[in-house]
Amino acid sequence: MALLDDLTAQITDAQKARDTVRRDALRLIRDALQKEHKEAGDKPVDDLAVLRRERKRRLQSQEIYAENGRTELADAEQFEADLIESFLPQQLDEAALSALVDDAIAATGATSKKDMGGVIKHVMAAAGDQADGKTVSGLVARKLS
Repeated sequence: MALLDDLTAQITDAQKARDTVRRDALRLIRDALQKEHKEAGDKPVDDLAVLRRERKRRLQSQEIYAENGRTELADAEQFEADLIESFLPQQLDEAALSALVDDAIAATGATSKKDMGGVIKHVMAAAGDQADGKTVSGLVARKLS
C-alpha cells in the first residue's frame, strides 16, 4: 500500500502544480493498482508486476501509434511508460546483464537455443526485478546462436 500512498501524494503535488498531464497519468497508474487490489481480495498483490504489465501495455500502444503516424498519442503513451518506469527498480545495464547470462550459460551447460528456457530462468532468478524478460531473452538468444 505504500506505493498507492506515494502515488496519491504525487497526484496531489501534480494538482497543486497544475500539471494535468502528469496528474492524469498518475491517476491511471493508481487506478490500475487499485483495481488489481480490489480483484485480488485477500490475496497479496505484486505491485511491481502490475506496474511492469502497465508499462508494457503503454510501450506496445506507443509502438502502434508511432507506426501509424499518430505522434501525439505515441508521445503520450511514452510519457506514461516513462512515468511508470520511475516507480520500478533500476534495471541492470547491458554489461551486468551480459555477465549474468554468461554465468547462467556456464551454470546450466547450455549449448544451443533449445536450452534457452533454463538459461533465462536462471538469469531471471539472479536478476530479480532488475531485468526485463524480453531483454534477457534477446541476449540469451544472441549468445546461444
